Amino acid sequence: MKRILILSLLVTLVSISSGAQEKMPVIGLSATYETGECNVPNTYILAVQRAGGIPVILPVTDNPQVIQRMIESIDGLILTGGEDIDPLKWFGEEPVPAMGGIVPVRDFFDIHLVRAAVARGIPVLGICRGEQVINVAFGGTLYQDIPSQAKSKNPVKHRQSAPREYGTHSISIKKDSRLYEILGADVAGSGKLRVNSYHHQAVKDVAPGFVVSAYAKDGIVEAIEMKNDPHVIGVQFHPEGLISAGDDTFLPLFLNLVKASR
Repeated sequence: MKRILILSLLVTLVSISSGAQEKMPVIGLSATYETGECNVPNTYILAVQRAGGIPVILPVTDNPQVIQRMIESIDGLILTGGEDIDPLKWFGEEPVPAMGGIVPVRDFFDIHLVRAAVARGIPVLGICRGEQVINVAFGGTLYQDIPSQAKSKNPVKHRQSAPREYGTHSISIKKDSRLYEILGADVAGSGKLRVNSYHHQAVKDVAPGFVVSAYAKDGIVEAIEMKNDPHVIGVQFHPEGLISAGDDTFLPLFLNLVKASR
């Protein structure tokens, strides 16, 4: 009888362990707030589901306690694209004439959200504005407007006039980077990939503790990653837009996030 009970217990423990390995982690998606409504484009939701995660929209708030509870309730975080970041408030620069619209409450929300996530040690993927938020949250600065501030001999159009699922310019990925490792065979050889682009702000001074892992031809930063945490990554382009159209080149970014979030 004792042997049967012990065997039954072992089977139960193995089943629980297997279930834990296969669990679908909850991935929080920071909402936009430009219209006063909390929204997340469906492309992000579909990309998380494709990668095996459970997407949950995190509504914008300026209540630090609520933000902390949000972070305690999720396994991974995606900072989505959207509005410009207030330069005077968050990195001490006066606004330039070409700067776009800002939403102060969302700036507060996203910046405190990512700081809390990193402090708790959960994986973070920043996309477009999300990459910029990561950089600013940890002491970096931005080009408020690329065309008027970032002069280059080889300028690239970063706000494309093409469908969201279509890549219009290339990026070069550093071969010693975590991003290169994640994307694997898709960047082997040339280290270049084609991406879509919908922004006019970008990383200028990289935050302490971070490194650049990808550039555009004009020198604009296209990806950053945290030195001491391989699961905190920001990209300037929109991989979810490409994935939604059947281009899985960047699906490994979401697969990596979901795997790390387990």
